[in-house]
Amino acid sequence: MSGPVTTLESRPKVADASHPSSACVKVTESRESQVGEIRVRRALPTKGRRTVGAWCFADHMGPADVTENSGLDVGPHPHIGLQTVTWLIDGEVLHRDSLGSEQVIKPGQLNLMTSGGAVSHAEEATGHYRGTLEGIQLWVALPEHTRHGAGAFEHHTELPQDELDGAVATVLIGDFGNLTSPARRDTPLVGVDLTMHGPTTVPLRPDWEYALVVLEGALGVADQPLPPGKLGYLGQGRDELRIDAREPTKALLLGGEPFPEPIMMWWNFVARNRDEIDAAYASWAKQDDRFGRVKSTLPLIPAKAPFWH
Repeated sequence: MSGPVTTLESRPKVADASHPSSACVKVTESRESQVGEIRVRRALPTKGRRTVGAWCFADHMGPADVTENSGLDVGPHPHIGLQTVTWLIDGEVLHRDSLGSEQVIKPGQLNLMTSGGAVSHAEEATGHYRGTLEGIQLWVALPEHTRHGAGAFEHHTELPQDELDGAVATVLIGDFGNLTSPARRDTPLVGVDLTMHGPTTVPLRPDWEYALVVLEGALGVADQPLPPGKLGYLGQGRDELRIDAREPTKALLLGGEPFPEPIMMWWNFVARNRDEIDAAYASWAKQDDRFGRVKSTLPLIPAKAPFWH
């Protein structure tokens, strides 16, 4: 479910007036994109909205019909400067990476891959699952002190949950109320799956910014509707949020301390400048040893030259 990020989305983030310091509800459209064999809705990044905390990418995948041998089918491709967070609503996906990891992920489980300075991976059909595939992949921008470090992979089969009035909250990453996810985090942030059957109130931190992405159903915030296919950016300044749901709804609450470092995104790379992206692009094009090798039968995905070439 990784990338690619296009020219429109790749401009470096500078002091950005689109990130207000006060509470708000700003609704933006997701964009249709193609990842492997499956269409996705890309809620983040978009023009004018690069990050929410350290979250810098959100692709809602499917629902799509897959077979044992044909599914997501994203061949080996490289990453720098980010973490990939994979969360499924339905189906199964096989993850393979250059660290030697080979892991099937199912609904209710979390895959977290940290690229550090360089990693490559593939996302494949499992060889045994046939049915519907739906989920979301998120990227987290790594801060300066870890973005050049070693790659890592985590798979979590159990995540903390809490019963709220009208919802069940599952904490993917970070702290939420009295719950803490076991997943690694390199900056102050949170990701929460909200499975809603009625109106609910969720706790927030006034100094963090937040957004909502609806995967199934529909909800409303401050009398504004938020259906699937849109990002609801919430700004900062709230200590709690009232969410209205009049039908069964599944949504992700994403939040964190506003990311202080300017980033540049191109293809599957999160960097700080063009030189870093050029070096990563050249390494992948030459297939030198930087990104290692993935034991996958799928073909390597070639890098598209950056727009400044």
